[in-house]
Formats: sequence, C-alpha cells, structure tokens
Amino acid sequence: MESQVRGGTRWKRFAVVMVPSVAATAAIGVALAQGALAASFSVSGQSFKVTADRLDGTGFMQYGAIDSGYTLKGEKAAHPVAVSAFKSAQIKNMCQSVVTPDIPLIGSVSLMLKAGGGDTPVKAENLYIDVEDLEADATFRGIDIGVAAKDANKGPGIKKGDTTNPNGFAQQADSATLTGVKQTAWATTAGTFKLSGLKMSLSKGVKECY
Repeated sequence: MESQVRGGTRWKRFAVVMVPSVAATAAIGVALAQGALAASFSVSGQSFKVTADRLDGTGFMQYGAIDSGYTLKGEKAAHPVAVSAFKSAQIKNMCQSVVTPDIPLIGSVSLMLKAGGGDTPVKAENLYIDVEDLEADATFRGIDIGVAAKDANKGPGIKKGDTTNPNGFAQQADSATLTGVKQTAWATTAGTFKLSGLKMSLSKGVKECY
C-alpha cells in the first residue's frame, strides 16, 4: 500500500507526514551512543530550518507532543510539535540553518550546515524530530493511520521523556520516501548521526536554507 502527500502543514494538523532534521550540535559531530537516547530537554528559543533533496526511512512513526523551553529572553515557552521517528534514515543533500538575532554591535548571525551532498548520504539511527512545519512530496509503504501512540510498533516507540498522551493519535509505516523537503523544527534526537562531507559556515545577516 502506498500513500502520497503534498503540501504544507501546521502543528494543528500534525498527522500529516514530517521528516527528520539535524540539530546544530548533532551536525557538528556530537552523537549519542547508538540506542542510548537522551531524555527530554528544554528547547532553546530558536527553531531551525532544514531542506533535503530526498529522505529514505524505515520504521516510521509519528505522534503529537509538547516541547517546553525558553524564549531568547529567558521566558518559559511551550511548542506543540509533531514528533516524527525513524528506526533508520538516509538523507541526501541536507541543509540546516539557524539565525541568532539582535547580537550587540553585530546584528543577526546565521549558522548554516550542509552534508550528504556527494555520493554518500547523511545516515541516522533511532531518529526523533520535533517538527512545527513541513512541505514535501511523500510516499508511505504499509501505512497505519489512527493507531494509539503507545501501540505503534513499526517505529522506535515514544521517545523517553516526551510530554505526550500515549493513548492519543499516531500513525506508522514500514517505510517512507520524501523529496523536496522544507521544514521548521525545534529539536532533534538520534542514537547515531553520520554526516558525510560536512560543511559549516557563519555569516552576518539572515541566511537560511529556504
């Protein structure tokens, strides 16, 4: 069975497919031991943007959750997200950007990371992405929509520490392929990340992947 999805989505419609992204710390080489997933953490006051030409993933699941954290002024904040999880994923031509605004005497500064642009894609295991917005073409194989989150068994399961209702809505699939990916996310957690051809750059002003 295959199902295709096209278009953008907001958090209120988190049942639509989301895709993995790479957090800045992970992309510069910080990786957890395989299978030893981190517990929940307070997210920063900055979301980040990610693009990719193609993502191929196996063991997909998705459920709704709340990310708690701070604004850049230190105030508490909460963000409804769609948590997308894959047992394994390969990502071709990935770009991630995050903008830090209002730095004294400098203004905005942009961090951009690129990887997987050659013959070897970015590879990830036990990948969780807390997504706010997405545009992509997507094909699911062996999809189940409307599963209770705690009973979704094709993916890696609910992430330890997530603020979610285990009896709430979830969807899962044996595998998924996404192309033309554009997304905004608040956090990413992974067991392992392997980034081929990694390049990082800093620049003044606003410079984003899209």
